[in-house]
Amino acid sequence: MKIVQMSDALANKIAAGEVVERPASVVKELIENSIDANSTWIKIDLSEAGLQQIKISDDGDGMAEEDCETAFLRHATSKIKNESDLFHVKTLGFRGEALASIAAVSRVTVKTSQGNNAGTFLQMEGGSVIERGKSDARKGSEIQVDDLFFNTPARLKYMKTIHTELGHITDLLNRIALSHPTIRIEATHNEKQLFKTSGSGDLLQVISHVYGMSVARKMIPIKHETLDFSIKGYIAKPETTRASRNYISTIINGRYIKSVPLSQAIIRGYHTLLPIGRLPIAVISIEMDPILVDVNVHPTKLEVRFSKDKELFSAIEDTIRSAFREITLIPEMEQKEQGNLNQSSANKSIQNTMDFDNTPKKTPTINWNSDKRINEYQLPFNQNDFPNDKVTKEELQDVLSDTGQPETFTEVESQEQPEKIDAPRVPAMYPIGQLHGTYIMAQNENGLYMIDQHAAQERVKYEYFKQKLGKTTNESQALLIPMTFDFSKQEAIFIEQYKEELEKVGLFFEPFGNQSYIIRSYPNWFPQGFEEEVIREMIAQIMGEERIDIEAIREDAAILMSCKRSIKANHYLNQDDMFRLLEDLRSTTDPFTCPHGRPIIVHFSSYELEKMFKRVM
Repeated sequence: MKIVQMSDALANKIAAGEVVERPASVVKELIENSIDANSTWIKIDLSEAGLQQIKISDDGDGMAEEDCETAFLRHATSKIKNESDLFHVKTLGFRGEALASIAAVSRVTVKTSQGNNAGTFLQMEGGSVIERGKSDARKGSEIQVDDLFFNTPARLKYMKTIHTELGHITDLLNRIALSHPTIRIEATHNEKQLFKTSGSGDLLQVISHVYGMSVARKMIPIKHETLDFSIKGYIAKPETTRASRNYISTIINGRYIKSVPLSQAIIRGYHTLLPIGRLPIAVISIEMDPILVDVNVHPTKLEVRFSKDKELFSAIEDTIRSAFREITLIPEMEQKEQGNLNQSSANKSIQNTMDFDNTPKKTPTINWNSDKRINEYQLPFNQNDFPNDKVTKEELQDVLSDTGQPETFTEVESQEQPEKIDAPRVPAMYPIGQLHGTYIMAQNENGLYMIDQHAAQERVKYEYFKQKLGKTTNESQALLIPMTFDFSKQEAIFIEQYKEELEKVGLFFEPFGNQSYIIRSYPNWFPQGFEEEVIREMIAQIMGEERIDIEAIREDAAILMSCKRSIKANHYLNQDDMFRLLEDLRSTTDPFTCPHGRPIIVHFSSYELEKMFKRVM
């Protein structure tokens, strides 16, 4: 006979290979049990990064004597009674695998009580009970795990260094603290404090503890509710980024999860505000009906599946974009005092930026030619490319009255002026010079501004071109001379496979020899001069994603055109050029970053300038 049933001890060891990967896995499972037991504080004591000892203490509900030993049986759980419960999971643990798996590869000691009488004591080794007894009556549980992997030396040799394993545990504690700010969490390592939160319920306070005060000050609260989802949390301003996706924390019904699509929705919410290769810091908690999420996807319960994923991702993206539209995102040049940010000066700087007045009291450095007409103001590019090349009469009235220049704006051509947005997101700025032909120096009553002229014009042109490309239609533009393309064999295979999808968007590929094709027409929304780039991008998109995302292609085309057609560094502008560019920038929807996410404006507040020159101490 070749097929035999494994013993429970062997089966538990195999299960432990899935559930208990390293000491952090044990800490995670035990803390989640404490959370499910309604604990308000949890203490974690570690020796040698948990390889020698892990002790978790809590003030939760505790276990009755008859339940204590049963809890260590495989698939024993208090959270699932029948199949329908599996689709309404509201607890972090539910599989009934964790305690059995942990006990199978370690020596476990349990003390637990419900607080109304003497508690229960249990000692296990390799999954077998070796001692039972009574413990004190303190309500809650204390589970101690010694000599992890003592009976599976092959697993033990794959453990990394103490610092590596401790890093995994610290990261886990960060996630748990962020997902449960109302629980006080303390941790020690080799009897030295490792981690501590207050349990006050203030998520921003936890963020400050995890990422530091400087990051916490850059966080923006978000909150949004739909019929299906309640979304809240904090997102960092675009100026505060990291190179890793690990700083994006997503929490579903109190459960920290890893979801690439969910992280991508958060990143899309930043749109063009993030620099290339940089990712945001975000802590987003989502509450939803448990029936809308399947948490029974992976043994570690880190991955989930949503039944209304598109609606959720869209809600998150829109919530983040809306939050950024309500604030000014000009980075502040913060002063530091003995290594610490001066809170009062930082707050003053932020307040100055947020509460700007569109009309400065004094602009003594603007030099106007009295005989110049507004319609003569020219920037070094084609005026037809710009959606807002005129200064409004009201703004010119303010400037002329402040500088003592004659009010000649009434003599301007009667050409209709483009509508100016009601509430510009940045204050009026008045140029005073240029640095290295690259940065415009401007001022107002709030201080000094430095503006990257290339990035500023990129933003203006990007929004213009994106609007100009408009929504796609099925109209095509016929070519007098067909375009010829040579593709690799792999590209040719994908073209044949997705020929129908390509034709739906207006691209008809005709074979023209070995791996060559011709195109006799293309959609009329293709930007002039960039047709080949757009077509090849479509092919690359099909190969990578097996679909065509027209909106993404339009976005990339607008970015490409804005970059190639904007003024570059070392290009000197006169006073009028600079003023017009700043006004065009103010008219944009997102005047803070270029389409690639690089900052456009940096602000030095008046207070910060005075502090630099020791006018204030």
